[in-house]
Amino acid sequence: MGAIHELGQAIRARRAEMGLSQTQVAALSGLSRQTVSQLETGAVPDLGLNKAERLAALLGLALRVDTGRARPPGRHKMTPLMRAAATASVSYKTPLTAATLKRILVTGRIPEDYAPHLHALLDDAPVALLAAVADQLHAETGMDRHAVWTTYRRLAHEVKSRRGIWT
Repeated sequence: MGAIHELGQAIRARRAEMGLSQTQVAALSGLSRQTVSQLETGAVPDLGLNKAERLAALLGLALRVDTGRARPPGRHKMTPLMRAAATASVSYKTPLTAATLKRILVTGRIPEDYAPHLHALLDDAPVALLAAVADQLHAETGMDRHAVWTTYRRLAHEVKSRRGIWT
């Protein structure tokens, strides 16, 4: 499978998980809806690296070069929920814990004290981090990834996020 075809499949899958239309993705990425459609169906002959990177980043995907070398084992890493909770807590005296964030995302209910944290997370966190949290919730709770994105969108409206992917 070619890289452009693989990218198109990843774009289509993530866009569907996020509940975005091709038109919305096109508007947010600065591409035409026809280009997004052609990419998803494998009909686009070439996209250009800058456009591909911009489109991937919008949906929390990354383009990378694989050198084929094994990576050295890393230290214990923070889980996506831990990173997201830390990201949401940067400007606040009371931190949002990973467990509390998980409970918020699973139940869809924001305790009043944490509405500013959720606003910060949904407005500013990299989409790739939000996608990783969706993957972690899916692995740990069985929650459908699309349901996680639907919850993000509903919570974003509740906290009045202005980020384009939530409209």
